Amino acid sequence: MKKSQDTLKRLLWIVLPVAVGALAVYGLTRDDADDANLPTFTVQEGDLTISVSASGTIQSRERVVVRSEVEGRTTILSLIDEGTHVEKGDLLVELDASGLEENKVDQQIRVMNSEAAYIRAREQLEIIKNQAEADISQAELEYRFAQLNRTKYSDGEYPQELQRAEADINLANEELQRANDKLTWSERLADEGYLTRMELQADELAARRSAIDLELAEGSLSLLQEYTHQQRLEELESEVEQKRMALERVRLRASADIVQAEADYRAKKSEYERQEARLDRINEQLAKCRIKAPADGMVVYVTTGGGRRGSDEPLREGQEVRERQELIYLPTAAAMMADVNIHESSLRKVSAGLPALVQVDAVPGTTFEGQVQRIGLLPDAQHGWLNPDLKVYQTEVYIDSNAEGLRPGMNCRAEIIIEELEEAVYVPLQSVVRVGRETIAYVVGSRGYEPRVVEVGMDNNRMIHVLDGLEPGERVLLNPPLQEARRSETRRPDREREGMPTE
Repeated sequence: MKKSQDTLKRLLWIVLPVAVGALAVYGLTRDDADDANLPTFTVQEGDLTISVSASGTIQSRERVVVRSEVEGRTTILSLIDEGTHVEKGDLLVELDASGLEENKVDQQIRVMNSEAAYIRAREQLEIIKNQAEADISQAELEYRFAQLNRTKYSDGEYPQELQRAEADINLANEELQRANDKLTWSERLADEGYLTRMELQADELAARRSAIDLELAEGSLSLLQEYTHQQRLEELESEVEQKRMALERVRLRASADIVQAEADYRAKKSEYERQEARLDRINEQLAKCRIKAPADGMVVYVTTGGGRRGSDEPLREGQEVRERQELIYLPTAAAMMADVNIHESSLRKVSAGLPALVQVDAVPGTTFEGQVQRIGLLPDAQHGWLNPDLKVYQTEVYIDSNAEGLRPGMNCRAEIIIEELEEAVYVPLQSVVRVGRETIAYVVGSRGYEPRVVEVGMDNNRMIHVLDGLEPGERVLLNPPLQEARRSETRRPDREREGMPTE
């Protein structure tokens, strides 16, 4: 028994390598084309439609978007039923206004306080202006009086005092002359014995008194001219200058007081207007809590008619909404459109004006004709937020045929016709692969399959137009050997892969 087992083991060690080698040779030499497990496709020639398909929803071409214009977030208290036909001015949505009502009361108090401060500042400004006018008038009057006093002295009082002093001198001269004449006569009479010595001495005393009076009069004139007049004139000039400076100070002080009062007045007025504007804004916000229909139409919730732009949560009473959030669509015309998303890979094929065929899930068996009207310039933000790697562009397809039976929000699929080809050679899209800069199709022959370089045009995501390299009736592999294509690409020299000629 043990000998038999050893013999069997030795046989396996001899047969196993031979079997593995035979299988390897068979794998390398077998005719893959004859393998029924490799599906093929016969190259076709005929009419080929190049198109791009995209899904979306039916929308009205013309519609009014109703948004919440209440600042911040608020809650829906009442909501009109979807599908209701409304007229302009009908109530659509009522939002919670309790917080705004409380703010309104507080703001009304602020408005009254600011109005009182504004009125007080306005009256204070008038008082300061009147006081300034009175102070300036008084200072101007005192300045004019000072000027008049100076003129009165220089042109009136001083000449009179000078004339009086000169008159006193003249009178003193005359008195002295008369006293001297009398003394001379008295001395002659006294020598002759007609006058007593006492009488002569009296006349001598009168003459000396007259001489002293003359000296005093001349001294008074000299004092008036040299000292009194100059002193008085400088005093009056100084008084005039002081009054002028006082007038300037009053004017500056009045101007500063007025400027300060005006600034306070403007500040109080601005504060009053600001508080009033806040109150007006609160009143506007209160009015916007009752959202009314801006036009006639049928009510369509945003979550129904354009869910990808609205909230995922259905619109309902008690729901919290934010400022500028779209709530309701009001279609204003019977004309409809298909709002679809075009993937970025197909965007280069699609352009405005291309015809399209639209099929609606809710209207089976009916195809609506349309035309591409507008293609978004930027990727759709909603899809980009949900999946950053997905880039789709919002495209509007206007439905030209009768849109009876269509309603906003219906699911649809649009086929955009890019080109209608006649007698075109085509194969399935998966039959060709890209190897470097070349497009390869694996053609089935009598000796198996072989790669062949082909030139291709556009595709419709199912069939691809073959411009050169294949003939109708030839067979190609539906599932090209990708691993072999990658190995072939790896074995090719770098210059050949780059499209450079080899030596």
